[in-house]
Amino acid sequence: MLALLTGCVEYDSGSWHGAEAARRSALSLAGEAGHPRIAGWGHEMRAWFALTRGDLREVIAASEEGIAVAPHTDVEVQLWAQEAKAWARIGDRRQVETALDRGRRLLEELGLPENPGNHFAADPAKGDFHSMDCYRKLGEDRLAENFARQVLRAGVDHDGTDRSPMRNAEARITLGVVAARQGAFDETVAFGMKALGGERRSLPSLSMVAEDLGSVLARQDPGRPGVRDFLDHLRMPPRA
Repeated sequence: MLALLTGCVEYDSGSWHGAEAARRSALSLAGEAGHPRIAGWGHEMRAWFALTRGDLREVIAASEEGIAVAPHTDVEVQLWAQEAKAWARIGDRRQVETALDRGRRLLEELGLPENPGNHFAADPAKGDFHSMDCYRKLGEDRLAENFARQVLRAGVDHDGTDRSPMRNAEARITLGVVAARQGAFDETVAFGMKALGGERRSLPSLSMVAEDLGSVLARQDPGRPGVRDFLDHLRMPPRA
């Protein structure tokens, strides 16, 4: 589990080679120990890496391999979510909803995790987060916005502190995308700047979703002063 977590931190920080080495180490240890759940999370990381690179068929292959290795576990829930995200980017809504539904049904059977704060656990809040991503990609603005607001309700404390900063950043980008599609560009830029201004950032994931926001703005009103500044900000090299 420590090797898996190391891989996640490496990837969040932008070190693909370190992340892949840690992932392979975890898979090797899982094989030696006969531990299918750890092996399943190793395949889930492979799916995540592929998603952020845009290799959608690899996402689906890694997800299906992980589901076969670790069926009826919390990692299976996450693997269905990764597969749904890949299908959303392909544009196949039927496959998206099939994958999300399978993940939801399994989560209901497994019940709530003992520690929802554990990165390697599945909980309903993660389900909202993954659904938000899928419906944003499918262009279903109402559903994407509803899920994004649920993510923020769960991830922001009563004093405004972000309890789940990386999920919240992606939720704000989703709200920014929805606002941009509606022509509310000032609101779009405000959401985008807040999303990119946090200290804790998963660079590959945040870059992936920020590209969605940049693409919408570039198509609709790239010359608007605030929009132009924001697009310039997106083009700056990310900081680790």
